[in-house]
Amino acid sequence: QVQLVESGGGLVQAGGSLRLSCAASGRTSTSYSMGWFRQAPGKEREFVAAISWNGGSTRYADSVKGRFTISRDNRKNTVYLQMNSLNPADTAVYLCARTDGIWALISPADYVYWGQGTQVTVSS
Repeated sequence: QVQLVESGGGLVQAGGSLRLSCAASGRTSTSYSMGWFRQAPGKEREFVAAISWNGGSTRYADSVKGRFTISRDNRKNTVYLQMNSLNPADTAVYLCARTDGIWALISPADYVYWGQGTQVTVSS
């Protein structure tokens, strides 16, 4: 079974930056796409960013495009989310997820494996 563990969350001021990491273990084939989602209390899980199996294609939610960057290092079995120009609306638990395919997808239903999440809090 694939296990995903997120790290890098924390408390930052508006306008600040954080970099999240997602480390994969278990059945860690790199031939799959990865994504980041976020969920705030009382809200549905929201797509943030996705990256194809080889990093050649990325997709972003409109709310984060231009501010967030997803990347991956398959040698380290790790996916990153660089978050810049953070604002309080970005406050949420950020979750890493993996599909069974190779393309960058945006629907939570396309993702099979999920991490436990890391908290990101942006103060004003």
